[in-house]
Amino acid sequence: MMHLLYTPERQRIAIQKSGRLYQASMDLFTSRGLVFAPEGRSLIRACENYDIDLLLLRDDDIPEYVRAGVADFGIVGQNVLAEKGIDLPVVEKLDFGKCKLVIAVPKESRIKAPEDMQGKRIATSYPKLLSGFLKSKGVEAVIVPISGSTEITPELDLADAICDIVQTGSTLKAHDLVPICAIMESQAVLVESPQSKQAKKRFLSQINLQSNV
Repeated sequence: MMHLLYTPERQRIAIQKSGRLYQASMDLFTSRGLVFAPEGRSLIRACENYDIDLLLLRDDDIPEYVRAGVADFGIVGQNVLAEKGIDLPVVEKLDFGKCKLVIAVPKESRIKAPEDMQGKRIATSYPKLLSGFLKSKGVEAVIVPISGSTEITPELDLADAICDIVQTGSTLKAHDLVPICAIMESQAVLVESPQSKQAKKRFLSQINLQSNV
């Protein structure tokens, strides 16, 4: 297997190893005719009919792997790219993984607009995006960095509001939270490494994609 993984012409695609983008990414590959070896414990999966390997990673790590050229391509949410501040060429918007980054508060909260958050605590996994938004509104608030499960922070009195990704809104409803504004809309995109590699063009042609760069 090692000679397959490290052949210069072989392409590496980084995708989310679990979570909301994983299955949609695999469905995309299947629709483009790619066949992968059965799932196992390895975080590298070989394609059986193209010179391609999947790297199964945390979504937060995908932009750096692609930027460094360790992965030739990656499928990642626009929200993750924006939070990381890594500018990568976008090959194609993939029309799945659509969501919004919103600020939400408890139903009974007196916070009704961004301006009402002056001096308030906001829990989020997106401190960079939230900070930029608050600055644009001239609001000074306390950002509480949280790795996940931000929706429980208001009821635990850790925060007055949250800033998080919303798809259906069901999680907010389950915790009696309502959105008051949206910071950005996001979807999954296929990005490519800025590292030059001739085989990338052949790969894009094989699966019927066209690079924008």
